[in-house]
Amino acid sequence: MEAPSNMTVNGSVFEDILYVVNLTTFSIGFPLILLAIYAMYFLIRADHMAPVYVINLLIADFVQISVRLIVLFNVWGIVGEIIEFFGISASIGFMVCIALERYLVIAFPLWYRFRRNIKFSLIVSSIVWVFPFIQIVLMYVSPTVYDSLIVFSVMLLIPFPLLVFFLVGTLRALSASISVPAVEQKRIIGTLALVLGNYTLLFLPLIIQCLMSGISGEINVNIGLILESLSALVDPLLYVFMRKGAKDTLLAFPCFDKLIGEPEHSQVTNLTDTGPEGSA
Repeated sequence: MEAPSNMTVNGSVFEDILYVVNLTTFSIGFPLILLAIYAMYFLIRADHMAPVYVINLLIADFVQISVRLIVLFNVWGIVGEIIEFFGISASIGFMVCIALERYLVIAFPLWYRFRRNIKFSLIVSSIVWVFPFIQIVLMYVSPTVYDSLIVFSVMLLIPFPLLVFFLVGTLRALSASISVPAVEQKRIIGTLALVLGNYTLLFLPLIIQCLMSGISGEINVNIGLILESLSALVDPLLYVFMRKGAKDTLLAFPCFDKLIGEPEHSQVTNLTDTGPEGSA
């Protein structure tokens, strides 16, 4: 496929806005994502499956934000855009995995307990990483860039009803459950709601604009690109601080561990280990 020179941004005003947004998100998001990956790596437990998908989500964000300057300065052209699409597709895939895992914890607890292990999560993660390659191939073999935009948007619209279903299904299951503590319910609902909100507010506008551009033959994805650029800043804050809380996140770093002290660390660890389902 051959993309026109104005595929990403049309107009000098949006070029300037996108430049500032990309530069800002790269400056903040790059160290923030690395910090989040480090924290989640040390917080992961053998019976906590959600962090496996969270770490993969952060890696996908890292791919997006790393190539952002390349796309910004148009060094690699279409190659940079393909790599960024790869990161976007993988990010949405792992958002679905996180939402599905939270849904299974409540709706099918026995099945979840039987299947929850690191090996299973790694297999699922490997499958998710393969999907963007398939999507890129389908986009590449499309006869025109407009057909590629339609393929891109249709494939990334599929997770939307899934995320809505997982949230609604979890709410229904929680309403009939009396064994899940209120704190755990808030954590699960909050995670699902924020995942859906992240997709709806930051990804969906770009997907819809790509679909409309592919149908109309006039490419205009300015607003969608700007909103999607902010997604890499949301994921580290959402999943590092929502899962365990700020104190447990800080305990993942040796410097904060020494400042807080061993007695308090032991107390937090004991409370975590005795929580329902490991408070995943």
